[in-house]
Amino acid sequence: MKLNENTLLLGKKVVLVPYTSQHVPRYHEWMQSEELRQLTASEPLTLEQEYEMQRSWREDSDKCTFIVLDAEKWQAQPSTAEEGCMAGDVNLFLTDPGDPALGEIEVMIAEPSCRGRGLGTEAVLMMMSYGVTKLGLTRFEAKIGQGNEPSIRLFHKLHFEQVAVSSVFQEVTLRLAMSEPEWQWLLEQTSHVAEQQYRARTPEPS
Repeated sequence: MKLNENTLLLGKKVVLVPYTSQHVPRYHEWMQSEELRQLTASEPLTLEQEYEMQRSWREDSDKCTFIVLDAEKWQAQPSTAEEGCMAGDVNLFLTDPGDPALGEIEVMIAEPSCRGRGLGTEAVLMMMSYGVTKLGLTRFEAKIGQGNEPSIRLFHKLHFEQVAVSSVFQEVTLRLAMSEPEWQWLLEQTSHVAEQQYRARTPEPS
């Protein structure tokens, strides 16, 4: 999605930046992990296919992707390329043309050292706020593999309720409707987030 190609969202624990070609090599490294592929229901891709996917996602109007950066690393090492600060990604899919107010949300914290520190929680909250304010979404859905207990717990903590279980796809579906109280709660949770113009970092020449 081109809407967010110049957008940087600065939180306390994470920085969200658009998915660009500079992020692809590290992303491809992550996806060599069979565990990650199982958790995200992903097929193994070659590096060239990963570049093609990144270009496709940038052009598609029904996919909004941010790379999740570790804010601590990003702020402590301003000369470091973003690839060295990458923690994962967060996505919104506008999967139902007949229901443009519904977004399917997913998050992946792929970097082992970044797990269990609340980065995924803040990334989802920031992405939900972006979805409401920029994409006009009022409902969110998350489809998660039945074995992915950390992700299921994360979405339950963010007020999502389980609405379906698929034994065929081995996944659970959770949903959240953005009522006025939920929107006020989300605003409170993301009041610290700053939106800035995105400028890709490039590593300093050695």
